[in-house]
Amino acid sequence: MNADDLAEIARSMGADDKGLVAIDESIGTCNRRFAALGIPDTADRRRAWRELIVTTPGLRQSISGAILCDETIRQETSHGASFVSLLDRVGILPGIKVDAGTIELAGHPGEKITEGLDGLQARLATYAEIGARFAKWRGVIAVDTDRPSRGCVEANAQALARYATICQQVGLVPVVEPEVLMEGSHDLPRCAEVTEAILRAFFRHADEQRVMLEAMILKPNMVLSGLDCANQEDADTIADATVNCLLHTVPAAVPGIAFLSGGQSGELASARLNTMHLRFRGLMPWQLTFSFGRAIQQPALEIWGGRDDRAQAAQAAIRHRAGCSQAARRGLYDASNEIRRFTGMAC
Repeated sequence: MNADDLAEIARSMGADDKGLVAIDESIGTCNRRFAALGIPDTADRRRAWRELIVTTPGLRQSISGAILCDETIRQETSHGASFVSLLDRVGILPGIKVDAGTIELAGHPGEKITEGLDGLQARLATYAEIGARFAKWRGVIAVDTDRPSRGCVEANAQALARYATICQQVGLVPVVEPEVLMEGSHDLPRCAEVTEAILRAFFRHADEQRVMLEAMILKPNMVLSGLDCANQEDADTIADATVNCLLHTVPAAVPGIAFLSGGQSGELASARLNTMHLRFRGLMPWQLTFSFGRAIQQPALEIWGGRDDRAQAAQAAIRHRAGCSQAARRGLYDASNEIRRFTGMAC
């Protein structure tokens, strides 16, 4: 796949005010979420849950791509259709998470580095043969008074850049996820400082590694106070801090920025994205969209609870939250009008 084709796929991932749904949790993470709701942590129930998501009627109206994990990209529906072929048929791009998780960064106590570069090119080629059109890699940055260290920022930024250029060489669009974690007592200015540092470092390494900016998607955190911070700012303050951080660091050549939800509720994630579009419409050089996981899934997972007779109600919840995320891109999301019965796409 040539550079123009990759760039076109990257642009299409944010077209028509659509975004991504992340259903790429590891087996362990998915099992923990199941356990909290009393759902059996079996391969069959994981398959049933992911099938419920990818077969949601009308999902393509607001979702352009779905990020899968290794288990899910190889699975089939109860009718024998592969998830990849099903997504292709309805016009949703299949994607794949390719990092191998985090380990302690040697010499930097309490800090993490993401593994998975060894053998990545061969793995990506296999996923491309299965039908993936894009990939995702997550770097994790924790924050406190003396973290992250420069060594941690540089190591994660370089790994993200190496991943991105290998993706493009194989013919997949890289989704680059440098996540500054919400856990901690840091305030919003500290989050902005760290977010700006990791983004500057990534784009410096991306230039050195010859990443084609036109053929990638950035998946960053919003700029937020830590969960344990006493001062939790309003949506206007968050929007200003987040978009200004991105304007200072992300080149205009990047076609799309798709926020992770990072543990925010669906309502908060939508409200904050909505405010960014209200305050900065026409001032941003890239498409500003969403790549939400729990913010779209969690209400539906609670409704489903592992019971197939609740699948339609759970799908309505997924459709609702995805529709609210799309409405936020248009500056039309209204939290006061949340439709609790998930009877439509309006918000």
